[in-house]
Amino acid sequence: MTDVFIKICGLRTARDVDTAVEAGADAVGFVFAPGSPRTVDAAGARSLAARVPAGVLTVGVFRGQSVEEVRRLTRESGVRSVQLHGDEGPEYYEELRAEGRTLIRATAAAVAAAGEYGEDLLLLDAPDPGSGKPWNWGSAEFTAPEGRWLLAGGLTPDTVREALRTTGAWGVDVSSGVERERGVKSPELIRAFIEAARG
Repeated sequence: MTDVFIKICGLRTARDVDTAVEAGADAVGFVFAPGSPRTVDAAGARSLAARVPAGVLTVGVFRGQSVEEVRRLTRESGVRSVQLHGDEGPEYYEELRAEGRTLIRATAAAVAAAGEYGEDLLLLDAPDPGSGKPWNWGSAEFTAPEGRWLLAGGLTPDTVREALRTTGAWGVDVSSGVERERGVKSPELIRAFIEAARG
């Protein structure tokens, strides 16, 4: 599992960004979706993204926001990837494709293969994103999508290794599973998560 792709999401402080990068994360996420305890503004995300080396993907996370707002926040923050958590259709991805950024589609629905909407990566999330509540990825009904996809939803340093083994996911995404309280990341848990996923 040493080559598993790891995204640490919902980062809000320089310490958290530095910890994730130094521990070996492949991507770091900044939440622009309203109503989350992890939401940052464009200026804050820009200062954090500036700390991230070119080899680590910076991701802006959006939910139910207009194409215009996504473009503006992406441009102002300087993130290199857009992750959409709403009901956006293929045409939405087509409009953003021209921006030249990596596109990530997040969904809790069963999906046959990554790329159906023109996204570069698929993120398979729990029904209540950011809640820390997992869904039953170990059930007999679970069918792994084809292509490059990330597993998210309730993962922790204690569960990520088994989740990867069970699902065969190309990568993982975590936010609440590396927090000491809602919205507050733990450097120790970030390091433990990455070590466990790559173990």
